[in-house]
This record gives sequence, C-alpha cells and structure tokens, in this order.
Amino acid sequence: MKKLSLLFILSFSCVNLFAQDLYMPRNVAQAYKTGTRSADGKPGKNYWQNSGNYNIKIAVNPETRVVSGAEEIVYKNNSPEPLVNPIIRLTMNIHRPGIGREGSVSDDYLSTGITIDEFRENGAIKAWKPGIETLQGFKLTKKLSPGETVKLSFTWHYTLSKESGREGATEPTSFFIAYFYPRVAVFDDIDGWDTTPFTEGHEFYHDFNNYVLEVTAPKDYIVWSTGDLQNPDEVLQPKFAARLKESYTSDKVTNIASINEIKSKTVTVQKDLLTWKWKADNITDVACAVSNNYIWDAGSVVVDKKNGRRASVQAAYNVEAEDYREMVGFVKHALDWCSNNYPGVPYPFSKSTAFRGVADMEYPMMINDSSFPNPMFSKFVAEHEVLHSWFPFYMGINEQRYGFMDEGWTTAFENLIGKEDLGEETATKLFQQFRVGGWALDSSSSSDLPIITPGDQLSGAALGHNQYGKAALAYLALKDLLGDAEFKRCLHEFMNRWNGKHPLPWDMFNSFNDASGKNLNWFFQNWFFSHNYIDVAIENVAKTDKGLTVNLKNIGGFAVPVTFAVTYEDGKTENISKSPKIWSKNQRSTAIELPTSKKVKSVKIENGIYMDADESNDGWMMK
Repeated sequence: MKKLSLLFILSFSCVNLFAQDLYMPRNVAQAYKTGTRSADGKPGKNYWQNSGNYNIKIAVNPETRVVSGAEEIVYKNNSPEPLVNPIIRLTMNIHRPGIGREGSVSDDYLSTGITIDEFRENGAIKAWKPGIETLQGFKLTKKLSPGETVKLSFTWHYTLSKESGREGATEPTSFFIAYFYPRVAVFDDIDGWDTTPFTEGHEFYHDFNNYVLEVTAPKDYIVWSTGDLQNPDEVLQPKFAARLKESYTSDKVTNIASINEIKSKTVTVQKDLLTWKWKADNITDVACAVSNNYIWDAGSVVVDKKNGRRASVQAAYNVEAEDYREMVGFVKHALDWCSNNYPGVPYPFSKSTAFRGVADMEYPMMINDSSFPNPMFSKFVAEHEVLHSWFPFYMGINEQRYGFMDEGWTTAFENLIGKEDLGEETATKLFQQFRVGGWALDSSSSSDLPIITPGDQLSGAALGHNQYGKAALAYLALKDLLGDAEFKRCLHEFMNRWNGKHPLPWDMFNSFNDASGKNLNWFFQNWFFSHNYIDVAIENVAKTDKGLTVNLKNIGGFAVPVTFAVTYEDGKTENISKSPKIWSKNQRSTAIELPTSKKVKSVKIENGIYMDADESNDGWMMK
C-alpha cells in the first residue's frame, strides 16, 4: 500500500511553491518555508548543519583480525533546536547473523559485529545497551542546546570478516578497514535524525567532520589511509620515508617499496608495534588499509594549475595484480582530466590512494578496486571511483535517498572521460553495455519508475537503473540542451554553492534554473519526475523546397537529443543532431526541418548512448 501511494504521489502531485512547478515532499517544502533552503537554489539564510571533531585510535591484530578502538567525538549542535536522543551509527553490525540485509551472505561474511566496551558522555561513564542494529539511539544526560557541544567517548572492538566486500580481509594479511568506528548520524533540516539502517545494498549519508586517526599495527605492516600522514619518519626507515616525501612533488611514478624490500622486512621501523598518524579536515569519512605484502607506488599530479597545487597519488597492491603497476598513472590521469574538464573543479583533497581489493568502491581520498586482466578496464573502473571525490565527498549527497545525485553525475562524467581515453565509438559501446542497455531495453514496470523516487524505497535493478544510467543520460541531455560552456558554468555555480553542505535534488534544480536564467523545470519534470523511457519514432519524411521535414513521435516521452543519419544517393552519410529543446513543450510529436540540396536515400535515428527501446521505427527509406 505504501509503494502504491508513493507512485501515485510521484505521478500526479504538484506543489506550486515559490514559483516552482515540480513535485516537492512536504518536509522539503517546509525547509523552504523556514529558510534553510532557498528557491534561487542557494543555501537559505537559515541553513545549518552539524559537525564533529573525531579523534580515533585503533589497533589492528592481523592474526585474529580484531580491530580495537578508542575515540573521542566533540559534536556540535548547530541546529536551532535542542537535541536529546542522538543516533549512533554502528555499521559493522551488518556482519551480525540475523540482521536485515538486501541480499544473502556467506559464513565468511558473518561476525559478531561491533561491541561497545565503554561509553562516556562528557567524561562520565554511562551504560550502553547492547544492540544488533547498524544504528542505535541513546538519551543524553542533559539536552544539547543550540550552539553547544558534547563529548562522546567510545571504546569498542570488532572482527574483520574473512570475506572482503566494501571492507574486510582481501588476503590473510591484508585488510581494508572502513565504516569501522561509532559515529553520530546526520541530523539535518529535512528529516531530523537519519534513522535509515545500513542494509549493505545502499550507500551512505555523513556529516563533514575533522578527523585525527591513529592506526597501530605490527612492524613490517604498511598502513594507508584517508588524510595526510603526519609521522612518516616514525614509522618508515629513512630511505623509504625519503622516497615517499619526494613523490609528493614528482611527476614520475616511484616505487616506494618493492615486493623484495617488503619481504626483507626493511621498510618499516623495527619496533614491535608502530602507530601511523593521519589527519583530515572537513571530510565525510575516513578509511584505512593494512598489509605486510602489498607493493607500494606513488607519484603526484598538479590538480590546480592556478596555484600549482599537487595531489599525492598512491597505489597498494599484491604482486599478482599486474594492472596495478599502472594504477598510479591511471589515477594521475583521472585527477588531471577531471580537475580541468568535468566536473572541472580542482580535485578538492591532498591525496588519492588506490588499494587492490574487491569492492570497486569509493571512500574519501581512497578507492578499493578489484584487479582486472584488461588494464583498460581497470582504468575505467578507477576513473569512476575517483570521480566520486566530487560527488558525494565534496558535495555531501545523501546517497541513501538521492543516489542519482552522486552515481548519476559520476557516470555522466565517466562517459565524457571515456571519450577522451577510448574515442567516442568505443566509449559509446561501453556505456551502452554497462550503463544503459539493461535499463533501456527492459520493459518491466520497475524500469520506468521516476528517478526522483527515494532510493531508500527501492532495491535491485530499479535502484541501479535510476542511480546510474538513467540519471547519467539526464545530465548529459541537460549538457546537450544548454551547450557545453553554459552547462559547465551552471554546474560550477551549483557546486560552489553547495560543496561542504547537503544539497537536495530541488537545490540542484533551482540552482541550474537560477544560474542559467531559464526555467528548466519542464526538462527536470520530464527526466526526473516522470515514468518516461526512450523510444523515438520516425512517422514520416517529406521532401520540401529546402530539404526534408521529419515528423517524429516521442513514444517513450524522454526529452532526448536526436541525431539523424542522412544517407544521400551518392552514398555519403551526414549526421545532423538536434538538442532536447525540440521537446521543450513536452509534446509527444514534432516536425524537424533538415536543410539539404542533395538527393536523400534514407534517414535513420542514430542516438548512440540514448538507446531506443524499439529501433524498428527509427528509419525511413525515401520513395
């Protein structure tokens, strides 16, 4: 019943608020009324968000796979209301038997989850009621008034799973460690406390915090992490510390530690336990990795040409991962291209580390990617994960609910960098294969759910379609509609307004309207709020004094650009493209004039990545 109500609302509701004609949920509309959001697409005069300073210390025991931690969180309430019942995220409880998940798991995935050994509030010990869920609330001794801070301290432990996914053991002595610490859930101006449980299939929503992370591991284990390493001379032998420091300013790829050097146990300082210290500010999360048999490469690349700012690029991988020998170069290329082309905002962080895992997953300043036999496919995957540095880690997207705002943008940019790397023909085929075909050619009802449908209400193919290919096509169609220069200018305006904050889809729509000076709601309604799909048909082609008139029918409804392959009687073919503006009145049919003085043999729609659900009506032979 709830699902039917949701679809009914998405299909037929319309709220005419602040001159907007896009459907808007009531809690979002309330945020505009209270001034935390603004109809011009900027953060409202009353916008706020909460944050914390996290000081985290963990110890990793490779033999037992136990991670033991202690942390202190100084959490500030920037909201206008007192807080009484904070929500703490305990993501590692996803490994507990019996917890709700979106898919089945093996025994090697399961563990006892996270155990809170001690909890303190402002220094005073408080009882912590054990639970199995991935989030848990408690009551503060004293309410946290606006502008006040509270100090929350935890000690805890958990066991890394044998089966690696987004985190876990990648090898018996190599581990990727993520979502490993208790953290305060987001409290925002839309929903209050975020109480969406982690169920493995969906992703994340985090505040921007400052982090100090200390990772203690046995000697001969190297640690990589989000943030900047504060003490290389305390953990690395002088030769290796020097190589690392030199890589920060070098264009070349340097092997910091070879497999032979690692096996000879000459890389780290030879104390039984070493503590690696890291620092990262104004970032949404931290992750780290530990190994005693991963090769370590590094280099750097200029990501901001105006001031010459460089970012460190590092790779950690096992000797079998041949493709990873090129990984530093792959990531350098991605950071350079993305900083200067799309999204065209200089890489916002100081480092990017690629760790050979199995997740093909992004984290702030890190990616955890599989190894592939084809290095070009490895590059393709790495570029996608690196692109997430902007969406969601720079823009603060709620991935649980609006994954199309991070996966969709990232997938659109993935297509654009793919054209640079592989050429348009190959990039188009890859995009059709991996991003569009599964949706465009699927006639089931779940394929046509509106993109705006909250992602936390979807799963499986419907979620994937909306977040990746369908949303990417929407953004690329918007680029085609506005033109490259105007599209980039509007994109940058949106990013300038909302980086480090939590933008909603309506903030994005309003920002593009405001920056462009155009009411683009017809386009947003068409792509994000409808049940449309892609199916454009040629109904008729008629000769005119100036060329041809092509009558098109938009059966599926999406406002797509249309490219006509016009073949002349002399055997030559010309491609003529029209932007989505041809559908600007949301009509289902239109007549397109194609000027030509040559005799035409045939006309065919060749829409590339905008794959047509029915190609049988895409061509016309002239009589």
